[in-house]
Amino acid sequence: MTDFLTDYGVVFALFCSAIAVLYGIVVTQRLLAKPAGNAEMVEISGAIQEGASAYLRRQYLIITVVAVPLVILLLVLQNWQTAVGFIVGGVLSGATGFIGMNVSVRANSRVAEAARGGVPPGLDVAFKGGSVTGMLVVGLALLGVAGYFGILTATGAVDTDKEAVDALIGLGFGGSLISVFARLGGGIFTKAADVGADLVGKVEAGIPEDDPRNPAVIADNVGDNVGDCAGMAADLFETYAVTSVAVMLLGVLYFDPQFAREVALYPLVLGGVAIIASIIGALSVKTKTDRVEGALYRGLIVSGLLSVIAFYPITEWMMSGPLEQGFRVADGAVSVGDLWLCAVVGIAVTALLFVITDYYTSTRFRPVKNIAKASETGHATNIIQGLAQGMQATAAPALVLAAAILVANDLAGIYGIGIAVVAQLSLTGLIVALDAFGPITDNAGGIAEMADMPESVRNVTDPLDAVGNTTKAVTKGYAIGSAALAALVLFAAFKEELVEEAPVGFKIETLFNMSSPEALVGLIIGGMMVYLFSSFAIESVGRAGGQVVEEVRRQFREKPGIMDGTEKPDYRQSVALVTAAAQKEMILPALIPIVIPVIVGLLSVDALGGLLIGVIVVGLFAAISMTAGGGAWDNAKKLIEDGEYGGKGSEAHAASITGDTVGDPYKDTAGPAINPMIKVANIVAILIIPIVHF
Repeated sequence: MTDFLTDYGVVFALFCSAIAVLYGIVVTQRLLAKPAGNAEMVEISGAIQEGASAYLRRQYLIITVVAVPLVILLLVLQNWQTAVGFIVGGVLSGATGFIGMNVSVRANSRVAEAARGGVPPGLDVAFKGGSVTGMLVVGLALLGVAGYFGILTATGAVDTDKEAVDALIGLGFGGSLISVFARLGGGIFTKAADVGADLVGKVEAGIPEDDPRNPAVIADNVGDNVGDCAGMAADLFETYAVTSVAVMLLGVLYFDPQFAREVALYPLVLGGVAIIASIIGALSVKTKTDRVEGALYRGLIVSGLLSVIAFYPITEWMMSGPLEQGFRVADGAVSVGDLWLCAVVGIAVTALLFVITDYYTSTRFRPVKNIAKASETGHATNIIQGLAQGMQATAAPALVLAAAILVANDLAGIYGIGIAVVAQLSLTGLIVALDAFGPITDNAGGIAEMADMPESVRNVTDPLDAVGNTTKAVTKGYAIGSAALAALVLFAAFKEELVEEAPVGFKIETLFNMSSPEALVGLIIGGMMVYLFSSFAIESVGRAGGQVVEEVRRQFREKPGIMDGTEKPDYRQSVALVTAAAQKEMILPALIPIVIPVIVGLLSVDALGGLLIGVIVVGLFAAISMTAGGGAWDNAKKLIEDGEYGGKGSEAHAASITGDTVGDPYKDTAGPAINPMIKVANIVAILIIPIVHF
């Protein structure tokens, strides 16, 4: 098997990625063959589809305008191979989000219709819809990385495997650009629509969530898809591709050049077998009872266990030769077992991040209950308690990541940390499926409400939606943890590339010395970038949300018949307004991780290194605090709406709506967008090495 995987590792990876794409095609066909409901349900679903597609088309047009000068810069600073890689990464990442989202917005009415038969059929349709996006993410990401590597090496476009891997950095940058725009633009859209719909609909007009009389209700449902589905898909596509490329780069830098092909292909083959494990895990998600969470997490567990089992023989076949040449860490030689244990560490980190995030965001546990109880004494105490819980939620994940870094580093150095991240990302297909499950079930509940379906249907869609809220929260925790570790691996690759490019006589051992004023200044600027980026994102939601509030008020004022059902609201106007606002607002913050590292790198390489460390550390804590705190605020409101602490219509409920409104841009805009921002900054640093000031 060693010779086969060395000679045909690219073919194997491409075969596995093709299976993932084939899974998406087959499941999509079966999904679309299911009944979409009555004419009213189809009309509502069609309006959501129209709004989501129009938004993404406009977003990709803006990204194209930004991408053109970046392609030219890559041609100047790097080479045509890197520039083409950038285009490949951007196109594949965009295709993943667009196709996956279009499947999700077609699954929503089918979930509502399937819910007539109870929880099991509703769960089956909702998860299958999400799994299409999940498998497309891993399938197209692996297809891009393995395919472009194979083309470069097979056609002679590069002289060495190292040059091919260097060109793949451009592919990662292309995915990163799509990711940061998708997270920002989608997050601004979804939360501006949500804030506007809630503040006027729930608070001022006193109508329920997803009431068809709310002019912003379709925009709210569109936002769920462009934010949580397309946004998460782009985010994890980028993390998956970037991590694979970074570990390939570390491999060809750290190991004997005669084994360059084996170490370059190793992470790709691991990704291939993980896709097969993910498909098996996805097929195991089913239930005959109402236990939705258990069924979903069973698929994740099956996938994780199969991946861990398969990783050992793959490691034995591909890495025993390179390791025998004397790859060492401080404690001695590294064995196949050591590398495999690094993979186990990565899977364990995923499990722990899931448990921790669930604890801080689920209605079953103390943090959310504390926020709900604090709502009884007013709006201010709700906000205070929510901020406190978000800050507390950073401690346990930070300790888990710190322990994982130490253990993996002890086993196999920085390369071991890279393998741990690759293993962690082996679950990406299932993670994205769980995340996309959220907006699908949310939309299904909205369609059931707007189409006035029987109460029995809402009794199915509401529990599915509640589980979807939990899965969205825990997958955000996973995305943040994997982003931080991936950025650390990128930083190691950046340092190794600097060693190769440094001028003769430059003292490499003095790089990034924390006693250096330049490095300290870089640290401060890196931390500043995170907060500046987050402030722009949150402020954007406030401005765009304010426009939605005014539009909804205008329609209620000018069309008084909306409330008694004699006039219909103009949904398209709200969707068009939020689309324009989100596209305008996303540009400035998206440029921060691109422009600032370039400026700092031109001034000092030490400052650039400090900046990257500052972005990683501050970004990790800010992202966890925002997403966990926002998720806890959201579920505290849902806990009260379920009848606790006064129930709907109480003072506590009003306070919880305020907390949820504050938490919305935290958990769905700024917090998740920090993930790609961290990685973009690190990739830009690698790409500008030829012009940094040593």
